[in-house]
Amino acid sequence: MGRRFLLLVAVFFAFQASAAHAFTKTDHWLPMRDGVSLAATLYAPDGAPPQGGWPAVLVLHGLGQDRSVMNAVAEAHLAPNGYVVLTVDARGHGASGGQSSLVGPREVADYAAALLWLRLQPGVSDTRVGALGFSLGGGSVWKLLTAPGTRLAAAVPVMTWTSLYDALLPQGLAKSGLIAYFHNLLPPERWDPAVTTFRDDALQGRNDAAIRAFAAQRSVRGDLGRIRTPVFMLQGRRDYAFDMQEALAAFGRLRGPKRIYLGDLGHAPSANQPAEQPYYFGQIRMWFDRFLKGQLNGIDRRPRIELAPDPWRSRTYQASQVPARRVLRLTFRGRRTIDGLGGKVVRTVAPTRRLNETFGHALVSVKASTPTGWSHLVAVLSAITPTGEEIVISQGGAPTTTLRSTTRVLTIRLMSQATRIPRGSRFRLTLAGASTAQHPGNLLYLAGPDAGLRLSIGEARMVLPVLRQPISR
Repeated sequence: MGRRFLLLVAVFFAFQASAAHAFTKTDHWLPMRDGVSLAATLYAPDGAPPQGGWPAVLVLHGLGQDRSVMNAVAEAHLAPNGYVVLTVDARGHGASGGQSSLVGPREVADYAAALLWLRLQPGVSDTRVGALGFSLGGGSVWKLLTAPGTRLAAAVPVMTWTSLYDALLPQGLAKSGLIAYFHNLLPPERWDPAVTTFRDDALQGRNDAAIRAFAAQRSVRGDLGRIRTPVFMLQGRRDYAFDMQEALAAFGRLRGPKRIYLGDLGHAPSANQPAEQPYYFGQIRMWFDRFLKGQLNGIDRRPRIELAPDPWRSRTYQASQVPARRVLRLTFRGRRTIDGLGGKVVRTVAPTRRLNETFGHALVSVKASTPTGWSHLVAVLSAITPTGEEIVISQGGAPTTTLRSTTRVLTIRLMSQATRIPRGSRFRLTLAGASTAQHPGNLLYLAGPDAGLRLSIGEARMVLPVLRQPISR
């Protein structure tokens, strides 16, 4: 994994949208009830509005960024196509005042106020208003969908979470490198102290009840069944911050019109291929065209799950449900004792006879014991291709505080990813206290157990879901 976690899909366009409408761009300050002002940009199509007013979209950026990147989205895809667009610097970001509390109640109130301001602009429809958000902004869109009185007519959350706890602390083990990286994206003074406390507790493995409460306040997983707004979710095939399960879990619970696009977008290790971007931005606009303009363009009648191939090509897999899978069962034999000073177990099994494409959570069951105590174990599954390249398929970790000197079976759930594995590749499993044991650049799980501690690792077995018919070549 690279040293940078990408927070926003790269917005570099290889084309220009056809200018169906000229538009006017103006900057504004939006005053909030607590005295903080948010910097905003409003795009309004020129000319007379249609009957009922212009449809409008609130567009929200990711962590550590500002509205300038979202302005590029507005100018390329929405404003020229007859939409009023409002972009906003989040609290604690860009030119806006205040401190970020990571989609806390204050930010949700900010965006509810921004939506009200948008509706009150001349020529804007009161009912045909939607929201589009990326990463942090996508989490804000989800929260707006459950906030009283926001009345969104369509929503598009992109590469984001529905359960912040499951995303950042799967199985109760913090993605320490990711959490530290996210926190470093803003200067310390721009964070609400509650976020810094959350970071410190997560990295130190303490106060789990407080961590869960903080994350739950910023999540919608338990409220998804109440959402009736049409929601189009875009999630990365391979995203170490917010994996596919964040969208797939929502898909099963939402009760209104819904759709998922799984592509090569998002945080590391997603490539954010420029060739793919015109396609999915076109799908986003079609979603708004259908539910904000009322155009019968058929996007709501197409199969509701779409999986893009890797590398990108224009033919995608589309179906009404999750694609059919089969299971690979892998056994990694051996026994070894490692210590807390960077010790690791690396085991490799025979090459695959065919091209495989994973889809979903893999499970690793490890026989382990410790005479000294041991805090946690990280598993990294990779593929060694015939050319010698190592591809990280997925990874995960779990606490090991219940292990004793008697051998027990520890189960680790790896992140839900869709990874292409070339024919003839060997599977490699790395078990250690930190993900850097697999590669120094793999910074997802950083801190290992203390020196002097020992862990004995026996046989490991894996259940790996793969597509029955790979869509990538």
